[in-house]
Amino acid sequence: MAKVLTPRSESYAQWYNDLVLKADLAENSAVRGCMVIKPYGFAIWEKMQSVLDKMFKDTGHQNAYFPLFIPKSFFSKEADHVEGFAKECAVVTHYRLKNNPDGSGVVVDPEAQLEEELIIRPTSETIIWNTYKNWIQSYRDLPIKINQWANVVRWEMRTRLFLRTAEFLWQEGHTAHETKAEALEETETMINIYADFAEKWMALPVIQGAKTANERFAGALETYTIEALMQDGKALQSGTSHFLGQNFAKAFDVKYTTNEGKEDFVWATSWGVSTRLMGALIMAHSDDHGLVLPPKLAPIQVVIVPIYKKAEELARISQVVEKISAPLKAKGIEVKFDDKDNKKPGWKFAEYELKGVPVRLAIGPRDLENGTVEVARRDTLEKKVVAIEGVDVYIEELLEDIQTNIYKKAIDFRAENTRKVNSYDEFKKVLDEQGGFILAHWDGTEETELKIKEDTKATIRCIPFDGEDEEGVCMVTGKPSKRRVIFARAY
Repeated sequence: MAKVLTPRSESYAQWYNDLVLKADLAENSAVRGCMVIKPYGFAIWEKMQSVLDKMFKDTGHQNAYFPLFIPKSFFSKEADHVEGFAKECAVVTHYRLKNNPDGSGVVVDPEAQLEEELIIRPTSETIIWNTYKNWIQSYRDLPIKINQWANVVRWEMRTRLFLRTAEFLWQEGHTAHETKAEALEETETMINIYADFAEKWMALPVIQGAKTANERFAGALETYTIEALMQDGKALQSGTSHFLGQNFAKAFDVKYTTNEGKEDFVWATSWGVSTRLMGALIMAHSDDHGLVLPPKLAPIQVVIVPIYKKAEELARISQVVEKISAPLKAKGIEVKFDDKDNKKPGWKFAEYELKGVPVRLAIGPRDLENGTVEVARRDTLEKKVVAIEGVDVYIEELLEDIQTNIYKKAIDFRAENTRKVNSYDEFKKVLDEQGGFILAHWDGTEETELKIKEDTKATIRCIPFDGEDEEGVCMVTGKPSKRRVIFARAY
């Protein structure tokens, strides 16, 4: 199989696009800016969904579903929210088509104009809080902890598969609470869940922190984020959790009667991750050979390729493969035996390498004689001949080692590409020549934040939760600063 990927060193952007297409993850659709997620890509997303869904339910959340269409008037009720999303909204104005009188196809029926336009959801706070008004009367109705798996539309002019598309898949949690303290606790709980998922399942080290006021979700009082570093030195926001205060409750008049018989507005949160995580998974770990998937999220964890010339040899190999596969499957390991005869073993090796299958076994007549099998691991491309007896235990441990090694490689990369700077000239030099996460002092003003963004295209990714107090001065204005924040160019 010929090399199919542009090397990362030649063009990281083209490498990424090649990989998404060639590994059969997704492709562009006939609708500009939208994508088709192919079965292999969707299988990875389904694994992510399954794990996250359990994590949500284990913390007391329930799934529900709310309408795709939102009345335009709903967006007028929370000023910051509408300002944040107005330029990204897709609007439905009519409800019927008709045949064109000239016979050239169909046209919008001008007599079928909606009395009020409908917005295709860019996010669901407004429709959900309008619904919660009917669900909440008393403190006994609280908390409400709802999640929905859905699609959303945010009109994008420049799109990129998984990272930025006009329509994408995600989950969005929306919760209602009696007190500010409970809502803040929920906000923190969910960003911790996202970080736990990223690190333990995606093998993706992340930094948790708070967004600046300028970078917060539209309508939020606080936005917490997890930020990951990609191999090209750019950051990727990988999940957010928002403390909404009482803003949406006030906008939609959602009140409850307290235990003391008083009326008060409820406190709110929202939080979400999207198919952008697929982009993170690809860019953080993969190489010029193809995908490198953490075993916990790989649709196929072990693939077995037979090497044979005669049908009798395949029959003998198949009997042994069944003995290898059964105990692996009993351990919950996803195994594929590729005995199709339309491709040669060499082509299959390259294909499964491209698709990032963590472990590949090759077995032929000589292996049967020796009671051995060749084991290749995707993360390091190392091969080893091991005994068939007990190979299930070996592979189980190998998958754990691969998961750990992928994470270690990513966190080592982040450490090597996180730098402190103390002057604006140094900041710009490091940003242009090396990239990565830059820890620098900032004076806390939006004016300085926007100047840095305009000058360099770098943004404050977060104010890290685990940052230490460190006296210094803002690299731009020279004003005193007690904490460094994380800057980077980002997707």
